[in-house]
Amino acid sequence: MINHWTLQQFRLFEAVARHQSYTRAAEELCLTQPAVHIQVKRLEESMGLSLIEVVGKKILLTRAGKEVLAVALAVRSQLNALSGTLTDIKGKVAGPLHIGVVTTAQFFTPHFLGQFLRDYPDVRPLLKVANREQIVERLSANEDDLVIMGQVPDNIALSVHPFMDNILEPIAHPEHPMAGQRDISLETFAAERFLMRESGSGTRSATERLFARHGLKPSIYMELGSSESIKQAVMAGLGVSVQSTSSLALEKETGRIVALDVVGFPLRRMWHAVHLKGKHLSLTAATFLEYLAREGPKFGAR
Repeated sequence: MINHWTLQQFRLFEAVARHQSYTRAAEELCLTQPAVHIQVKRLEESMGLSLIEVVGKKILLTRAGKEVLAVALAVRSQLNALSGTLTDIKGKVAGPLHIGVVTTAQFFTPHFLGQFLRDYPDVRPLLKVANREQIVERLSANEDDLVIMGQVPDNIALSVHPFMDNILEPIAHPEHPMAGQRDISLETFAAERFLMRESGSGTRSATERLFARHGLKPSIYMELGSSESIKQAVMAGLGVSVQSTSSLALEKETGRIVALDVVGFPLRRMWHAVHLKGKHLSLTAATFLEYLAREGPKFGAR
């Protein structure tokens, strides 16, 4: 029986279990949904047990499925560790580098990777961009060498390495009535049509905490799932928002978005490189972490 199991089947099953969706698993792995479904079915047939059951529109794991998922995660973790160990034995900064980033960090992480690859051209980076909730899931499952995020979860044992300022500022369309005004009160800003990220977003949490300290609650006009969609909505004149300066360079330079002078802003936070506490970093991941610590402050000061 065991001779019929493949690593690819375990990989596909793990993705379906994590996403609770064949479609999302297929999108992540750049496969078709039927191909994923067929391989998971073959794994079930070779084991003689159902691993997944569909209740209504929900995908749930059976008892056997939960056991298989635990082994699939352990195998993947061990293979990733083996890859790093073999590279370390060679004493060379090379091979895969898996980086998970929250959506806002996608605007600056490629800069760091590009510079790093100039020094270490044999590194093969894989960048996974997702919202904070999905990135926290990946972090918990030890799916990446490092995760780059602003707000760090406090319910997971982590090694946290701050490396760059994360400055949040209020923004609006350049023709908004508040553009160019000075010392806009928080009350006035909170009463505007507010464009917010989804619940759980680090930017949203920091913004809401500021308002709450002053007994205010923003008037949320629209909730959007990424920094890019927020910027597009602001540029369309749909409302105001708060965004990290890391994601605004091009729009501000071209005059399509302006920063507002609101009392209490900007908010100063940090970007962090994070991994599970006790995790052994490969030579490549450790070298990239050192690179972020060295170059992050320079980039943030630009």
